[in-house]
Amino acid sequence: MRVYKVFRGGEWSELDRAGETEGSPDDQRDGFVHFSTREQLGATLERHFKGEDGLILAACESDDLGDDLKWEEGRDGDSFPHLHRRLTRDDIVWHQELPRGGIDKITLGDQ
Repeated sequence: MRVYKVFRGGEWSELDRAGETEGSPDDQRDGFVHFSTREQLGATLERHFKGEDGLILAACESDDLGDDLKWEEGRDGDSFPHLHRRLTRDDIVWHQELPRGGIDKITLGDQ
């Protein structure tokens, strides 16, 4: 199953340069890297990234993240994937810039 991480441009640049990240300031505060499923992604973008440009969407295979990926209760009682270790560049199977129109403008299939 694919899980998705939204990066702001500077966060993505830092991951690309360093090869790993503890995530956004929110991730660091919470002690894990926040991910969303395909179904959760729209609400995540609306709630946390509304009106922002220059976002990068990255996808990882949940099985490849191993036991460090935990499914934990989040908003509205929904279960969200949280990575309890640094995210590495090698964990990411694909990434692309999110167009201004959001996820409706890209294909999230088996890319």
